[in-house]
Amino acid sequence: MLMVSEIEKLKSTNRILVAVLIISAFFLGALTNKVASLEKGSTVATTQKAQNPTGAPEQPSQPLVTINQIRALFNSKNLVIGDKNSKNLIVEISDPSCPYCQAASGMNPELNKQIGIQFTLPSDGGSYIAPVPEIKKLVDSGKAAFVYIYALGHGAGEMGAKAFYCANDQGKFWEVHDLLMSNAGYNLMNNDIKNDKTKSQQLADFLSSAANNNQMKQCLDSGKYDKKLTEDMATAQTLGFRGTPDFFINTTNFPGAVDWKNMQSAVK
Repeated sequence: MLMVSEIEKLKSTNRILVAVLIISAFFLGALTNKVASLEKGSTVATTQKAQNPTGAPEQPSQPLVTINQIRALFNSKNLVIGDKNSKNLIVEISDPSCPYCQAASGMNPELNKQIGIQFTLPSDGGSYIAPVPEIKKLVDSGKAAFVYIYALGHGAGEMGAKAFYCANDQGKFWEVHDLLMSNAGYNLMNNDIKNDKTKSQQLADFLSSAANNNQMKQCLDSGKYDKKLTEDMATAQTLGFRGTPDFFINTTNFPGAVDWKNMQSAVK
């Protein structure tokens, strides 16, 4: 027979065991909820990553741009080529030192291949149709007008953009454009000139096969288009600019070095 003291001791032990079981149940429930919460959270994270695999912040939505805004760009202050009354008004916002602007130009096949197979030109076995040469064809045929707007996209294109404007004064925009958008031009801007105004002669000499080098140097040294680049960047912002290159065909926006096959349906 158990003594009274032993009975009391057993009761005390049982109370302790009950308390331990209650506490354990509490923590087990909390742990279960925590695991469920983590599992749910990981599912959300996975979904977000699938939707945005780069992990970069979501870009704000593109503001609506009216045809009147586009038409207003085709004025004597801007670098405009073609008839402003054309059915197709095409805008390029770019920086000649930007690798993806170079890719879109179609003049630097070496760089296109380096960037990736999706930008490799047909001449190198790829399927990417660079948009700028196709735009030029439309302009040359009288089916479109074109306006070039500079925006900072890579950091070393200011002198190149000024050269575009200076070349346009000579009626040599496309000639200078194609030379600067070559592999040699890309390397010159990013590795040698680097926006150094004291190297205007070097830039003018590089472009001498496309435009008069004396006139080019004088234009670059005059600072004639220094303010214009600032104005261009402000204009780009009004169009919702988010990165170079950026194109408009009338009011349809094509951000990035978009394959022409995905742009041509916007042409009237």
